[in-house]
Amino acid sequence: MLDFSQFSGLVLFMFIFTAGFWLLIFLLAFVVPYWIGGTIWENFKLKREAKEAANK
Repeated sequence: MLDFSQFSGLVLFMFIFTAGFWLLIFLLAFVVPYWIGGTIWENFKLKREAKEAANK
């Protein structure tokens, strides 16, 4: 059996491990694609504006 200090350490470890796991999943699923998509969109807009300015 685990005594209280071992049990609390295990619970703390599992909390930190699972919080890190879900944070990693959140970053890979939402934040990184949003960041990459926004960068591509901004570059597209800048190139389009530069093209329009060159045509005038």
